[in-house]
This record gives sequence, C-alpha cells and structure tokens, in this order.
Amino acid sequence: MAQVTLDHLSKSFGSTHVLNDVSLTVADGEFLVLVGPSGCGKSTVLRVIAGLEAPTEGSIQFDGNCIDGLSPKDRDVAMVFQNYALYPHMSVFDNLAFALKMRKEPKPVIAEKVAHVANMLQLEPLLQRKPKQLSGGQRQRVALGRAIVRNPNVFLMDEPLSNLDAKLRLATRQEIKALHQKLGVTTLYVTHDQEEALTLGDRVAVLSYGLLQQCDTPLTVYNQPANVFVATFMGPMNLLPAMASGQTVCMSDTRIVLPPQYNPLPEKITLGFRPEQISLVPIENALALAFTAQHVEQLGHSVRVHGTTTDKHALQITASHWPASNTPSQVFIELSSLCLFDAETQRAISNPFIT
Repeated sequence: MAQVTLDHLSKSFGSTHVLNDVSLTVADGEFLVLVGPSGCGKSTVLRVIAGLEAPTEGSIQFDGNCIDGLSPKDRDVAMVFQNYALYPHMSVFDNLAFALKMRKEPKPVIAEKVAHVANMLQLEPLLQRKPKQLSGGQRQRVALGRAIVRNPNVFLMDEPLSNLDAKLRLATRQEIKALHQKLGVTTLYVTHDQEEALTLGDRVAVLSYGLLQQCDTPLTVYNQPANVFVATFMGPMNLLPAMASGQTVCMSDTRIVLPPQYNPLPEKITLGFRPEQISLVPIENALALAFTAQHVEQLGHSVRVHGTTTDKHALQITASHWPASNTPSQVFIELSSLCLFDAETQRAISNPFIT
C-alpha cells in the first residue's frame, strides 16, 4: 500500500491545459473517487500517476518518494480500463496470469494466486473461456482480477463500470466496494456518475476544466458544496437569486434576518437547496416560498414536481406524494439546509443557521 501525493500537478498538450496546479494527497488504503464532466482531466490524473503521461509541471510521490523518473512497470500500480483491455486470444486463466508470467514467477505460485483471485471474484467456472465468451460483467471481473493478482501498491480505475447496464453496474459497484474493504489497497477511481462517486468514495474529488474544485467526504461535498459548480454537478439543486442588505436577505416578498453576530453578506447572493430538502408542511426556522406546480412526474417511490416561485424562478421538488398539479401552494426549506453562494464569485458562504 502507498500514500499518493500529487504536488502542484499540471499537464498540457500544446496550448491545451488539461490539469492546472492540482495538489492532492490520497491516504494509504483510502478509496478516492475523481468525478467531473467529460474533459475535466480526471483520466489524465490516472495516466500521469501510472506513468503513461509525463506531467508538464509538478511531481508525484508514493510515500514521500518522487516517482517521476520511474517507468510504468516500476511504479507498482495496476490500472483497470473502461474497455476491459483483455487479451482476446487468451483464456481467462492466462489473462489473470499474464503479469505474473512476465515477472517469471514459478508456475505453482501463479496457479495458487490465480486460483485465489478466481475464487474471490467467482471466476472459477470461467477460467478456460476466452473474453468473447463472457458477458460484460464477467469481463469486468476478469479485468479487476488481473489487477488484484498483481498485489500492487495502488489501484487506478478509469470508469470501469461505464459499459455495464444499470442493474449490473450496481452489483459490480458493490463488489468493488467490498473488495476494497477486504484488500485495503490505495485506490483512485474515475467516474462521471455522481451517484457512483457518492456511494463508493471515502472521499470525493470534484474536477472542472483541470482545476480541483473540492475534495472532501461524500456527505460534505453533497451538503456543503464549495461553489455553484460542485453544488449543481453533484445532484439537482435549486438556485434562487437574492439581495442582501446588512444582515437581511431579501428574495421577492420573503425576508431572512441573519443572527446578530454574523458578518454582512455580499450584496448579491444565491440561495441553494436540494429538491428533497423541501417540506410541504410548515416547519420551524424555515424559508417559506409560494410555489405553483406545473408538471408532476411519478417515479413510483416518490414524485418529482417542477414549478415556479412567485417571481417565476424554476423550482424542483422531490417528495413522497403531491396533492394536485397546477395548484398554488407554499413550501418550506429549513434555514440550516440552505447553501449560500456569492453571486459574483460563485463561491460558498458559511451558513449562519448551522449551529
């Protein structure tokens, strides 16, 4: 196992800057998820760590030792790719054993290690099959097994579940989490799926245009986003403009008075809150908004309601039920659930209502 440190890492391809001064430390044994939209640089981070790309600036350290000059084969990392990258002419056994054979390990040792991994991933009945004879989920398990059998210091996983259907993706996600808990290997995992990031990671690092926006626990990233980008990328969030004067926040005909000890806010702010944080019944210490539903989507376990506030700002609500569509009503958001952002910088402002 190893602690992985990215020290002011930048990567450019000509005039295109893919990574911009990314500094990040992944603890020994931690499962860190890198998430962001396509083209944000998350896969490039893995390729630079693996030695497949050289950084333009900055350095990479394993346990405090710089590895920039090491070739990929000497970094002791195992990478799992999106497209499985299995050898089509080899059996499952030979795919699993390939790296061990390259190390010239004895045949009995290879057989023992492959058998152990095959048992762990339930691949034993498939060892003599070729990749074309396997389902997508089976191929992904073989790709995982090929990484595990090497017993590396670091796992690098580049969107390994993106080619699977929804049900299989959920099952394989649970397998990966269980494997990490069992093996305890430092893991960097890339995905563009917010739910995958929140359920898998010990911490989540959000990237945008090569910049690290926030790195924290899944709940902190979801409930206390560092800026508007993180807030909206990590799930639906309602954003409403407001004006602040001293300790009073005004939005349409609604006012919120901040605690006396709180510093004045910027003049223009944005209030954010998740659709599931909206209550249909009055609650204490809440922001009350007039709301008119325009469209109700039945999801089975819940309903998603789209509508507008009095001043025609779009609002989305997730609730267990909804009384009637197109009926003016009032909804409530607990003040401690609000995310406050500076409207100009887009950065989060500390919520004074959180005690």
